[in-house]
Amino acid sequence: MTRVLVVDDEPQIVRALVINLKARKYEVDAAPDGATALRLAAERHPDVVVLDLGLPDMDGVEVIKGLRGWTRVPILVLSARQTSDEKVEALDAGADDYVTKPFGMDELLARLRAAVRRAEPVGGAEDGVVVVETEDFTVDLAAKKVHRDGRDVRLTPTEWHLLEVLVRNSGRLVSQKQLLQEVWGPSYGTETNYLRVYMAQLRRKLETDPSHPRHFVTEPGMGYRFEH
Repeated sequence: MTRVLVVDDEPQIVRALVINLKARKYEVDAAPDGATALRLAAERHPDVVVLDLGLPDMDGVEVIKGLRGWTRVPILVLSARQTSDEKVEALDAGADDYVTKPFGMDELLARLRAAVRRAEPVGGAEDGVVVVETEDFTVDLAAKKVHRDGRDVRLTPTEWHLLEVLVRNSGRLVSQKQLLQEVWGPSYGTETNYLRVYMAQLRRKLETDPSHPRHFVTEPGMGYRFEH
């Protein structure tokens, strides 16, 4: 059974989440502040954390950093903060996804299921699966090749590297800063125009309709997500 740790200081939100999660057979622990969250995470080893950033004792980003010091548990951030800078800070600290309040319960549960699925040891690109198939193309991570319509797609080394990072984080929102640093190097972080250019090239080569991408999704001001 999947165990969820809900971290939020608003009782009505905690109550709604606990009711909805238990109805779907999740085990749920709840923490009203960061210190309790870190203690419960260490004691109960949740499979996923739903974390509000605005906590009474510490910023949620500090909780993310505290968790990332010892665990890769998926962290789904839940916050009323609207600015992309704050969202990106949470993602760069190690959060896996971001849902803005007010939120729809169905969307939150779908994001939570996706986060748990990606964390499972079987089936992830980092855990032995080297071929990722979509309806439009196939990515062979071991051979460093992409096939579409029965033919190899020619990608530049930079295009391939960008594709590889996104595919290995399939379904996960990858921040602009993380992409820049992984593809171009640690001294990069603000050259978002590079990403726009290369994402446009990947879409042109791999998407059926590049102007309405299905697989290379932009989260404005935040980053990109690869969807099967």
